[in-house]
Amino acid sequence: MVRVVLVLGDQLSPELSALREADRDSDVVVMAEVHGEAGSPKHHPKKIALIFAAMRKFAARLEADGWTVAYARLDDPDNAQSISSELLRRAEHFGAKEVLATTPGDWRLIAMLDEHPLAVTRLPDQRFIASEAEFEAWAKDRKDLRMEWFYREMRRKTGLLMDGDAPAGGKWNFDKDNRKPPRDDLFRPEPPVFAPDEVTNAVLDLVEAEFADHFGDLRPFGFPTTHDEARRAAEDFIAHRLEQFGTYQDAMLTGADYLYHSVLSPALNIGLLDPLELCRMAEAAYRDGKVPINAAEGFIRQILGWREYVRGIWALDGPGYTGRNALGHDRDLPWLYWGGETRMACMAEAVRSTRENAYAHHIQRLMITGNFALIAGLDPVQVQEWYLCVYADAFEWVEAPNTVGMALFADGGMMASKPYAASGNYINKMSDYCAGCSYDVKARTGPDACPFNPLYWQFIDRHAERFGQNPRMGPILATWRRMAPDDRDDILRSAADILEMMENGDRI
Repeated sequence: MVRVVLVLGDQLSPELSALREADRDSDVVVMAEVHGEAGSPKHHPKKIALIFAAMRKFAARLEADGWTVAYARLDDPDNAQSISSELLRRAEHFGAKEVLATTPGDWRLIAMLDEHPLAVTRLPDQRFIASEAEFEAWAKDRKDLRMEWFYREMRRKTGLLMDGDAPAGGKWNFDKDNRKPPRDDLFRPEPPVFAPDEVTNAVLDLVEAEFADHFGDLRPFGFPTTHDEARRAAEDFIAHRLEQFGTYQDAMLTGADYLYHSVLSPALNIGLLDPLELCRMAEAAYRDGKVPINAAEGFIRQILGWREYVRGIWALDGPGYTGRNALGHDRDLPWLYWGGETRMACMAEAVRSTRENAYAHHIQRLMITGNFALIAGLDPVQVQEWYLCVYADAFEWVEAPNTVGMALFADGGMMASKPYAASGNYINKMSDYCAGCSYDVKARTGPDACPFNPLYWQFIDRHAERFGQNPRMGPILATWRRMAPDDRDDILRSAADILEMMENGDRI
């Protein structure tokens, strides 16, 4: 009996569980470019183009391997424009009664499959190093779900950077070596650019015509869109940028959108790269003496530790996680996140890179756009939608925990032991942005004070009761309370002025 095998745009892996379970001689792979996914919410044009181009090439690969593929292009007049309807259309055409699907990384799509009128066999996504059940077992009865302890378990499980039972280099974590501020003379090797071929160019033309009103620049386009290209991108990173990645992974420089970052997450998160293989490539570079251990460990921790951990949190807490708002923040996302004019050099730079590249590295996301959203009290749902829209690597399973838990502390501390709130001093230390900014990073009050400064202290003040029991926040609260009452009043007035300007749509 024929079954239809659903392959989503972020499931482009030959080892996908639905493909492994299927019979290529009788089953039909269903893939579809649909407005229901690309246009709601309005994803970055580069992100849409990456997924569509990679989907078309993966479909061609499957056909070359002997699969029957029913592929719906966005402009196909018969395209039903939703995943659910496309499954029904293809099932009726091929006489199928059953769907094989790998569990999506989005609770909305999971609910769609679970409620679908066809019989759906939903299989685990085995492309992660830790299964959902494995993470749940690790988390059971733990008071604190800290990534560091999970990461150590993953190191033991995989043997990565292990010398017998001990961590290589004598430590589990070399993060203290990975916080160097930038230097103006840093060599800035660019990641490889993959010139669009005929297939990609056709997709670019389609996206340009259909999604012209979406935020972000479509061209130039240079993401890898095949497994071979993604592998070459990974090899290039290991050879040319991994050596300094650890040391400067938190650094930010104006106009340097990539520095030593891998920019592999878009390819990794749609299935063009295997996470364990990437980790082994980094370990091999360390074992061969090509990169220092702080670089290899820092990169491996981002994948083996952080990436696996956030997926585990997303799966463990369920669909309610995306609605968490422990701090009660409810301000609307200001226009500056969509490219509105701002005097803040750091925000302007992070949003520019986001608009042009559908990419910004993790410190720009956490300590610039995320930090501002946190201390300004922006609505977590609106912030999540923004991150999901604008970044090519953003899918709910990875975006929601990074936003709700890490950036916004909206889960109340499930992930982080304290909020990642910071004043302008951190940005000044880790970037060159403040030198070219019209605001004074040293000032805490007045019209020319860096907005991060009064907003930071107002954030501390309005959540003082909540954070009073947090030992990591105690010294900060003590500093605030030691300030002279007049100074505190001036800071709070300056913060209120900034928030009023923001809510009125004025330039800040």
